[in-house]
Amino acid sequence: MDEVDIAIVGGGAAGLAAAEAVAASGLSGILLEARDRLGGRAHTIDTSLGPIDLGCEWLHSADQNPLVERVEALGLTVDKTPPPWANITDNPVFPREERVAFGEAFQAVDARIEAAARDGGPDRPASDLLDPDSPWNPLLNAFSAFYNGAEFDQVSLHDYAAYEDTEVNWRVAEGYGTAIAGLGGKLATRLSCPVTMIRHDGPRVELETALGTISARAVIICVPTPILTLGGLRFMPALPDKLDAAAGLPLGLADKVFLRLDEPEIFPPETQLYSDPHTTATGAYHLRPLHKPMIEVFLGGAHARSLEGQGEGAAAAFAIDGLVNVYGSDIRSKVHVIAETHWAADPFAGGSYSHALPGHAGARAVLAAPVEQRLFFAGEACSPNFFSTAHGAWLTGQAAAREAIQALS
Repeated sequence: MDEVDIAIVGGGAAGLAAAEAVAASGLSGILLEARDRLGGRAHTIDTSLGPIDLGCEWLHSADQNPLVERVEALGLTVDKTPPPWANITDNPVFPREERVAFGEAFQAVDARIEAAARDGGPDRPASDLLDPDSPWNPLLNAFSAFYNGAEFDQVSLHDYAAYEDTEVNWRVAEGYGTAIAGLGGKLATRLSCPVTMIRHDGPRVELETALGTISARAVIICVPTPILTLGGLRFMPALPDKLDAAAGLPLGLADKVFLRLDEPEIFPPETQLYSDPHTTATGAYHLRPLHKPMIEVFLGGAHARSLEGQGEGAAAAFAIDGLVNVYGSDIRSKVHVIAETHWAADPFAGGSYSHALPGHAGARAVLAAPVEQRLFFAGEACSPNFFSTAHGAWLTGQAAAREAIQALS
């Protein structure tokens, strides 16, 4: 049995932040990652068109994001090109007057949600603040599906309003996943090593893993909420409060399809379009990101889950059909599938990023609270204001590590 002071479960942004702190503390530690790579839901792959991010991609609140400096210290390139979602391209299915009307509808519902949250009333679905007579509710729900990973009826009003965003968004040219995987310091690491049980009923905590048992004085748990709710990682004795909190913080779904373009010049770079702005089951198309000859298609919420359920290739087929809806059938022969993601089916994720269900706005604090001053929890779902982001996860990993180190000292 290996013995350490602190064991860290999960090698995403939170786990890597914790690993860096433990490595610098002088205490012994180990990082246990179920995948055969680091980074978690940050994952960059190399393609013929360069690196693409299958998972998280944007340095949100980049003017305050603590990872920007770290990315630059790795020698990677922070690209400050503005995001495309504020630059909807002219297209026949979404004329300018409709785009203006949708923008006004979005500003109105956003203001109502913020006002309702400030009033301090009971938590409820954010969909309660939609205008029932608005023709733009389908597209507003599509926005929520991209932004929250779920439609507004599945989103807590108070949790939605708690998210903090300076609306400055940058990218890593070499890939955000590349950057995250390069962080974390020099702590001993075991890949392909899922932890299935954490026993905390003895003088030391014992972790049952695929590669044997680890004994630790403290453990930092940095896994997505479905790993807890679906029993991928169990505790003995059980922690019902943690399971209840995790159940109130499911992972929404935001999948992607990447398409290579034969004639990229016909598309304006760094712009966005919706394949059908009058339905929730639509795609958001990022045209020529970083001026590459490609389109990055975002699919979210229930629609993305349905496409995953239809099997490999369904999302790509939908994405191409959407382009045909906008540009005509000639476009079909000019686009080629590079990759599509299936984050809901990922056994080590179960989705993309967390949202609080209505009535569960307080679940993040419950999930983040330590147990017995030797079980500590981190990850984007534990962040009170920066949930769903890599930097939110990073900050919770740092905080959990500080608590664990202090507890042992």
